[in-house]
Amino acid sequence: MKADPTHQHALLDVAELDSRAAQLRHQRGHLPETAEISTLEAERTQLTDQVRDARIVVDDLTVEQAKADREVEQVKARRERDRTRMDSGQITNPKDLERMQHELVSLERRISTLEDAELEVMEKLEEAQQLLDGLGIRAEDIDARLGELVAARDEKRVEIDRSLEEVSAARGPATEGIPEDLMALYERLREQKGIGAALLRSRQCGGCNMTLDASELSRIRSAPADEVIRCEECQRILVRTDESGL
Repeated sequence: MKADPTHQHALLDVAELDSRAAQLRHQRGHLPETAEISTLEAERTQLTDQVRDARIVVDDLTVEQAKADREVEQVKARRERDRTRMDSGQITNPKDLERMQHELVSLERRISTLEDAELEVMEKLEEAQQLLDGLGIRAEDIDARLGELVAARDEKRVEIDRSLEEVSAARGPATEGIPEDLMALYERLREQKGIGAALLRSRQCGGCNMTLDASELSRIRSAPADEVIRCEECQRILVRTDESGL
């Protein structure tokens, strides 16, 4: 392929803009905030499940404690009724009094057992509530941090998008005047390699950083100035300048 050296040199400006755009897109897709957001969102999802499970435990223990409270109060109420009947003299039969006294002893034992169970449930409920509260605090912390990170990420994206728009706006004028066949080759190589054209500087390809051997340099040196040279290693368009070391 033949192309005016000026047009070949113009490819370097286009390549620089394309390289800048690629860097910006990579930067946009690999912001540090994005990785932290992803990590925190995964933790937040797990935390949501943990909060749900912890709340179920708290709710179940709350019901269990209410039941234990009722049972204790019921037995205490029965004890008080029996004591009232005995103290008021309503029971005069000795056998009935003896039976009532035995029943009071049984009720006291029953109350003690129920209160122990009630205390155990209360302790479990307190622990479960502390766990739930701790998870809630952690969730609030994550939500606050996510808000900060999302705001910072979005701000950076806006800045990067603005830069991308500037690069895109500059690319059109940079390609003006370059022959269609040369641009078609450049675009094909850019799609394959990321960079379609590179400067030959100090006998080294600016695309793959390969140092050309003597025979290749001799071939390039003898080629007409308007001949489009390709790197043997990476196949990119090699643009010759005074810096090429030929």
